[in-house]
Amino acid sequence: MNDIVAPDSAVHISVISGTNRAGSQTLRLSQHIAGLLRGLPGVQASVIDLQDLPEGLLAPTAYATKPPGFAAFSDAVLRSDGLLVVTPEYNGGMPGVLKVFIDLLPFPVAFERRPVAFVGVSSGRWGALRPVEQLQGVFGYRNAFMFPDRVFIPGVGGELDAQGAPTSPLIAGLLNKQAADFSSFCRLIRPLRPGA
Repeated sequence: MNDIVAPDSAVHISVISGTNRAGSQTLRLSQHIAGLLRGLPGVQASVIDLQDLPEGLLAPTAYATKPPGFAAFSDAVLRSDGLLVVTPEYNGGMPGVLKVFIDLLPFPVAFERRPVAFVGVSSGRWGALRPVEQLQGVFGYRNAFMFPDRVFIPGVGGELDAQGAPTSPLIAGLLNKQAADFSSFCRLIRPLRPGA
């Protein structure tokens, strides 16, 4: 029988920076969001940076035998009470590296009943709406608990300061509200997760 986690104990949220592109706006924003989460009472947060993924992820053998170093990424996901995915839009979809990362995580435990939230960023006008909706389908298939409040940031190149913080009060407010509400959602959902 699983122990029920006390509702006031700390939750850990992993922010997934959904690209391995060097110097990305996605990573800067992911780090900012992790800082917002860490500023909330009872919340721990860390960034999973896909730039650090080990070589060999695209080898045909990677599905059966993960490359050395991948276990640290897998463990980070499995230790998380919730995942907040920040995705850019590449050619109308999510970055390939993000899909490969998802595909190599353990099935079904990586996402089974795990809360997930989304932030989309793009240089275009829709703020990565398409990749976020694609990701909702993928995570839904994997039985994740979808947090309904998504944040979309169009024209991201002009929306972040040098530290990755939004310059628009509207976007800043949306991100702050999402962080606070998602952390509460994770705390409520945690007792429902297998092995929690």
